[in-house]
Amino acid sequence: MKRALTVAGSDSGGGAGIQADLKTFAAFGVHGTSAITAITAQNTVAVTDIHEVPVRVIRAQIAAVVEDIGVQAAKTGMLASAEIIEAVSAAIREHGIEKLVVDPVMVAKGGARLLHSDAIASLYRYLLPLAMIVTPNIPEAEVLLGRKLKTLGERRQAARDLVALGPRVAVVKGGHDSTDASAIDVYWDGKDLVELKACRIDTKNTHGSCCTFSAAITAGLARGETPLQAVRAAKAFITAAIAHSLEIGRGHGPVNPIFDRAS
Repeated sequence: MKRALTVAGSDSGGGAGIQADLKTFAAFGVHGTSAITAITAQNTVAVTDIHEVPVRVIRAQIAAVVEDIGVQAAKTGMLASAEIIEAVSAAIREHGIEKLVVDPVMVAKGGARLLHSDAIASLYRYLLPLAMIVTPNIPEAEVLLGRKLKTLGERRQAARDLVALGPRVAVVKGGHDSTDASAIDVYWDGKDLVELKACRIDTKNTHGSCCTFSAAITAGLARGETPLQAVRAAKAFITAAIAHSLEIGRGHGPVNPIFDRAS
C-alpha cells in the first residue's frame, strides 16, 4: 500500500485539517500518516483556541513516520508560525521528500487566522521552493503575490507567477469567484496551462474543501500519477465531496470525503 503524510493542524470538529486529510487518503486507498503542527478547538462556527505544537515534537513525528513507514508523497496544511514553517521545511529537505503539496492555509472558514502574518516571508523563502505543487485559493494567492485577482486572466498570470517563486506546479483555485457559474481552477506547470472546470454547487457546507483537495492530489502523487493526473482526479473528487457535503452543526458543515461509502 502506498503511504502519504500530512503535516497539518488538528480540527476537533473533524471537517478539515488532518482529519479531512486522513479520510481523503483512505478514500484513495492510500495509508495516511500525520505530523500534527497545531491543535485547534474548532467546530462549524468558529475556532475558539489554538495550541501550536513544539517544533521538536513536529520534527520527531515526521522522522518517526519516514524512518519506519516511508512516505511516497506529503502535504502541508496549517503551519501557524515562521518557526514551524522553517522546521518543517528543514525536515522535508533532510528526509528527501520530493513529492510535496503545499496548501498555504491562512484563514479558517469561520475567519480565524491560522498563519501569523509575519510567517509569509518564511513561506516564500523556505517552503515554496520545496513544493512540487502549491494549491492556493484566490485570497491566499492574493496574499502570496501582493495583488488582487479579480478575473480569470489575472488568475492565469498568478499561476505563472507562483511557479516563478519555486514550485514546479501551481493550481489557483477558483471557488471564491462567485461571479462565475463554474468553479474554474487554473493549473500551470511551466509548460502547459490547463483550466479545470466544474459546476458550482450551491451550498454553504464547504468546510475542509481546501484540505480535501490538496490531500486528494497528494494521494494521487503517492500512487504514481503525474501532477496533472492527480489534480484532475482531485478536482472531480472534491466536486463530489462538496455535492455530498454534510449538514452538521450550526455553521459551515464539512465536505464529505467518504461520500461513496455513505449509506
